[in-house]
Amino acid sequence: MTDADFLRVCALDDLPESEPVAADIHGTSIVLVRKSDEVFALYDECSHAAVALSEGDIDDCSIECWLHGSMFDLRTGKPSGPPATTPVPTYPVELRDGDVYLSLKPKTTSETA
Repeated sequence: MTDADFLRVCALDDLPESEPVAADIHGTSIVLVRKSDEVFALYDECSHAAVALSEGDIDDCSIECWLHGSMFDLRTGKPSGPPATTPVPTYPVELRDGDVYLSLKPKTTSETA
């Protein structure tokens, strides 16, 4: 991936700690979650119920779907168990000079392992 693949999303300081933030980036719904000086980006839709994950809660390094309680790992997008069984896409994030940059090319399975 090259620098040209990344888009500036916001300043790191604009993201509250451990709070999901919804973002529409070029028509793609993303949920951003800041954990200390690390930012995670996932597709903002539960793979089980098709509702916004950004409406859910953060628990350690997982985001919980508010509707049925499915938990998704912020790093990999993998669900921890039913009702969701399909991972949600995750996106590469880079921090540069206090700003958050994101690529809309989802991470591959090997990148999330």
